[in-house]
Formats: sequence, C-alpha cells, structure tokens
Amino acid sequence: MRYLTLTATVALATALAGPVMANEELRSYANDLFDPIPLSTPEIEGNIISRQRVDLGAKLFFDPRMSRSGLFSCQSCHNVGLGGVDGLETSIGHGWQAGPRNSPTVYNAVFNIAQFWDGRAQDLAEQAMGPVQAGVEMNNTPDRLLETLNSMQEYIDGFAEAFPGEEDPVTFENFAMAIEAFEATLTTPNSRFDQYLNGADSLTEQEIRGLESFIDEGCAACHAGVNMGGEGYYPFGLVERPGASVLPEGDRGRFQVTETAADDYVFRAAPLRNIELTAPYFHSGVVWSLEEAVAVMGVSQLGADLDDQQIADITAFLRTLTGEIPEVVHPTLPVSTAATPRPEPM
Repeated sequence: MRYLTLTATVALATALAGPVMANEELRSYANDLFDPIPLSTPEIEGNIISRQRVDLGAKLFFDPRMSRSGLFSCQSCHNVGLGGVDGLETSIGHGWQAGPRNSPTVYNAVFNIAQFWDGRAQDLAEQAMGPVQAGVEMNNTPDRLLETLNSMQEYIDGFAEAFPGEEDPVTFENFAMAIEAFEATLTTPNSRFDQYLNGADSLTEQEIRGLESFIDEGCAACHAGVNMGGEGYYPFGLVERPGASVLPEGDRGRFQVTETAADDYVFRAAPLRNIELTAPYFHSGVVWSLEEAVAVMGVSQLGADLDDQQIADITAFLRTLTGEIPEVVHPTLPVSTAATPRPEPM
C-alpha cells in the first residue's frame, strides 16, 4: 500500500514542478512516470488466462441468474458498452436499492493494486465474490449460486473444461477465477497518450500543455503508472476537504476496512484511463463534468486554484487517455432447466 502525507505530496509536487520542458524532454520524463497499457493480456498470479476460462467467465459476467432476482449481472454495473460503468451516481441493485458508491470501471481494473474504492478486495477474483453476496447488489449466496450453475449441464461442462483435472470444478472460487480471467482481457491499449509515450507525435499543443500542467501541478503524485492511478491510497481532501456533497460524511473510505484512524476518508486513487467515458466522478458520483472534477481535485488534493486555461488543457490531455475499447460479444447463455432456482421477487 502507498500513502503520501501532506508534506510528502507537496514535496513531490515541488520536485515535479519546473520550467516548460521541450517536447522530447517532456516525453522522456513522462515515460519515467507512466507506462503504456500492454498490447497483450496481462498474466495473473494464481490464475490461468485460457480460452476456456475466459469464455466461461464471459458467460458468468453477463448472466443475470447469478443474482437472486434474476435481474442483475456483473454487466449491470460494469457495462462494457458504457466505458465499463453504469453511468449512474451510485449503482442500483436488489430491491432497486441505491448502492453507497459510484461503480468503478471494469476496463483496465486488472492493473489496480486492489479493487473497490476502499481496496477491500485484493484482486479481481475476490472482487467478483463481493457483489454476489451483497444485499444491496445481487443478494445471492454461494450455495444458491452453485445450485444454479449445477442445474445446467452446459455450465458443468464449461467448468470442467476451464478447470481440467479438478474433482469438483464447480466451486464459488472457480466462479470468481473465471470472471477474473475474462476481466483480465478488458484492457484498452493504444490510446493517443500511449502512442505519444511510444514516440509518436500524437498529441496537440493543448494536450501537451495539459500533460505539462498535469505533471507540474502534482497530479502525477497520485495518478501515475500504467493505469494513471489505482496504485495507492490517499486522503480525499488532502489539502482542503471538499463539501459534503462530494465527500459524504457517512462514507469514511478505507477506515471502514482497516478501522485505523490514519485511513479516515482515505480512498484508492481513481485510475484515469478512459476517464472521459466514466462520468459521473468520485466515489460519490455527484460530479458529471470532467472539468469540474479537475477543479475539485486541484483545490482539495493540491491546494491549487487552477485557472480556466489550465483546467481546459488538463482535461484535453485526460481525453487522450481513451484507448481502444475491445469488442465484446454478448455470449449465448445456457438454458435454464427445471432444477434451476427460480427468480425471487425483490
């Protein structure tokens, strides 16, 4: 885990600041801070990204029968056609309940240090188990989910192919690992910024100014690496705490996981890849404008009252982080049988 105190963050921002750099110097410096998204599917420790496992994971990701009501699937909150999010302030789940936080994007989530805004899941497999059991989301149980899977021979065969050699491959853990394998393929390489990092003249003058401001103002202190964030935890309101509409007092972030005072109102830094596709912003989901989000972050995290030109330049740069969205074909799902648990009313 990475934490930055106010002193350390200010020191890093100061170290990053400097005169306007020549383009090649800026490119070299950017390559020290950021990494292009790889063109190949990343490997996952403890999992095998096989074709069989990915195909099974895709079916499970799209299948609403994984929820008690038969209405909600992973796709419901992480719509692969909407930037990997649902476009709502906070997601809607079982009983039409509104969840407590904005849904993070599934795209490039494989590169994050941990999952959820508070990092309570160490990887995508652990994350996949959470919504299934959450009463405000899918409101299911592992036993009922396994009963559903075992009621359809196509799923039984799919698990046997995806997890060969196992005596009983239809398990809740393998359910999660299959979804993790599928989600590992949801990466968005070859953005214009990645092309720039790789040596192409793919950014406009305004976008280059935005990259300079992004570095000089200290944004890269929290939003660096391959996913431009997602690598560490930081207090929201490091310099000046935003208003209650942006930072609700009832949501204390990582503190609710660790019960450690230092984690009060600490959240995982949001990844910025494809950020123009994932409004509304912040864990509260109350900010719909990317420009407004940049202004809020400038004041709350950096103590910088960014002017209109800086905001326009930085947001222009952020829009170059949109990569190539993979084409995901909705799978044909196994047919329910007489043994398949029936949807329960909400």
